[in-house]
Amino acid sequence: MRKLDALSEEDLELLIERKVLEIIGDPDAGLELRAEFKRRLEQRLKDPASVDQAEVARRFGGS
Repeated sequence: MRKLDALSEEDLELLIERKVLEIIGDPDAGLELRAEFKRRLEQRLKDPASVDQAEVARRFGGS
């Protein structure tokens, strides 16, 4: 068994996430993406420049 002080912060976060999913399950399991969402996602993936990094950082708290 590993000690907690041997875990990196990233490893600890991953362990917690896995345990939470194990206990409550995946809330998105069984859901399907709407056709409109899939279409927009496919468009964005074809042109990665369409995603503005500054906007992502602003919306999600990145630096």
